[in-house]
Amino acid sequence: MPFPSTEARGSLSELITQGIVAADRLPMPTPVPNVPGYKDIETHGTTVIAVKYKDGLINVADRRATAGYTIMYDQAEKVLALDDHTLISISGSFAKSIEVVRYLRHTFKYFERSQLQPMSMEGKLMELQRVIANNMPAALQGIGAFIPVLSTFDTEENQGRIYFYDAMGGQFETAEYGAAGSGSGPIRGAFEYILRTKGPFREMDRNTALKETITLLEIAADLDTATGGSAKFLPAAKYITADGIHDFTDDEIKTALGRA
Repeated sequence: MPFPSTEARGSLSELITQGIVAADRLPMPTPVPNVPGYKDIETHGTTVIAVKYKDGLINVADRRATAGYTIMYDQAEKVLALDDHTLISISGSFAKSIEVVRYLRHTFKYFERSQLQPMSMEGKLMELQRVIANNMPAALQGIGAFIPVLSTFDTEENQGRIYFYDAMGGQFETAEYGAAGSGSGPIRGAFEYILRTKGPFREMDRNTALKETITLLEIAADLDTATGGSAKFLPAAKYITADGIHDFTDDEIKTALGRA
């Protein structure tokens, strides 16, 4: 392929499409033509939340997946395990998110088997950053964008950690909570209200933290049309401790919703 002309002009997305900017690690998605309605064929996930509590971390998510203004599915799984102590909560393109989860699971396991030791936490974080950054061309086209929240229990430091990201792979660690998806914006102030009136999440017991987190998810569902409520199906809810990843029971979730 001839070297691109230095006379090229246009937006960054156009340059990426023409091959001026290319990633050399993961295969880039095939550009999708700008045809009317093409964004509506992609299925999206919506609101995911992660908070710390005194013994670990809690992750919750609604179960709705949408394509444009259509509800595609109300039992989507958006809180997924990457290894024994790491959960990724996905928002954005559901298909791309599942592809990334499968890739990361394979990468972590391959490293462990080939190097005879688990990949370090720093290595796992760098791998996720790289995948998000390499997906930027698709995100700039308006398709294939996904924004995760990563929760992991650091067994060396004996504490939970939460990381969130921007579309370019920028990584940020949060001391209390992380949220992503279309419903996360409307409830951002509610997190701060809880911190100022009820104290830090990291000092709450598991049931109290779950109740506050599920309440925030219900508020997001009320304020965001793309976030599913709990009337038909209970939200997904998992927690991580030093012992690993656990599922909340339906009864625990119903109690947090005030339906016990």
